[in-house]
Parts: sequence; C-alpha cells; structure tokens
Amino acid sequence: MKRLLAAAALSLATIPAVASDTVVDLELVLAVDVSNSIDLDEARLQRDGYIAALGDESVLAAITAGRTGRIALAYVEWASVDHFEVVVDWQLTDSDASAALFATRLKASPISRALTTATGAAIDRAAALFTANGYAGRRVIDISGDGIANAGPRVERSRDRAVAAGITINGLPIAFDPDNPHGLPNKVDLARYWRECIIGDPGPFVVVAESFRTFARAVREKLVLEIAGRSPVDPARLWRAQLTPEIAICDIW
Repeated sequence: MKRLLAAAALSLATIPAVASDTVVDLELVLAVDVSNSIDLDEARLQRDGYIAALGDESVLAAITAGRTGRIALAYVEWASVDHFEVVVDWQLTDSDASAALFATRLKASPISRALTTATGAAIDRAAALFTANGYAGRRVIDISGDGIANAGPRVERSRDRAVAAGITINGLPIAFDPDNPHGLPNKVDLARYWRECIIGDPGPFVVVAESFRTFARAVREKLVLEIAGRSPVDPARLWRAQLTPEIAICDIW
C-alpha cells in the first residue's frame, strides 16, 4: 500500500502545468513537523515564526522583487504516515495584503499533532500538492523538523522521487531547545541528516534553527533565500553535533 501511495504521488507530481496556470516565481510548500517530539508550545513557536516572517519587510521585498513579483504558498503540518494536514491551501502572495491574509488564515487554524515522524511520507504527499494547483513556477518543498524519521517510507527514496519530478527540497532542522526542561540534544547531527537524506535537487540548502526560540529568525532567513533562489552565504553556520563518522546516517532507524 505504501508503495502504491508513493507511486501515485510521483505520477501526480510529474503532470505538467497547463496553459491556464498562473505563472509565479515560486510554488512553495511549507511542511512543518508536528510529531510527538515537538510539544504544543514548540509547535506554536514554529507557527508563530512563519506568521512573523510573512510580515517581515525582507521577505515581502523578496516576493515582489522576482520576475513576476508573486509566489504561491501552501502550509502543511505532518507527523505520522497518516497525519498530513493542509493548514492553508495554495494562495497567491504578491503584496503586503495577500501575505497578511495568508498569515491571518494560518493564525486562525488549530494545531494538530501525532506520534511518529514519517518524513518520507510527508515529502511524497507534499510533492502531490503541486498537481493541478493552478500555478506554474519553480517548485520547492521546505521541510522542517527536530529529529530523524522513525516511520513510513525511506526518506532518501521519497526525496529522489520528488527530485525526479522537478521539485527542490530545502530544509530547516531544529536543534534542541535549552529553554525547554524536557528538551534533549539529538543523538545525530541534524544538519548532516538533512543534507544527506532529505534535501535534494541542484542548489538545495539547509538553514539550522539552533532552538525553537530562534526559529523565527531562521524562517525569515530561509524564506528570503528560497524566494530569491539563492543558498546561504556561510554554510559553516550549520549546527553540528557529535556523530560517529562511519555510521550511515540515513540507515539509523
């Protein structure tokens, strides 16, 4: 069944745009982890980070500076294989007012959560959202999270299916939050995990949020880069932890 779902997602994602589609500079799916490792306060910090970024002058300037001066946005929350919620469906964003409308819709929606972390399933289902969405532009999935996959299809295979469909995957891994008494450091290098197992296509990048408290700043930086189609100037910013080098990081679960 999982293979059939993945194949369906790929076949849908590869359907070409039609002439009536609205041309935009970017079609962007913001895919946000709401699995059990993220408590409700942290989930709210993530949501608020995106809301704040959509009102930031640098993000709005990046949107209007493109060739068409507009992008299409969708916001989803994901966790287990069966948990994939489209919180705000595709919306054309080309001004302060339209960005504020998206942020208002996002703020008004409840946050849903589930137990496991099925990153591969999230990529497959996010890729399917580009099918017949009414837009034509550069396609990007931006996937955030605070840990490795522990359920669903292999992440790197889902990544490869999306890349084959012409989709770029960028990443925003979140390090543990020292202000959260329940937070613990990850046992793996999340920046490396995102680079080797999740992101894909020529020019993908990872921006690391050092904690949930710095998430809003990382989101703002990432969105500006994504909209402009650029990569971080200083890749050395990536957060690193201790990991035995001989471990195949995509095989750790």
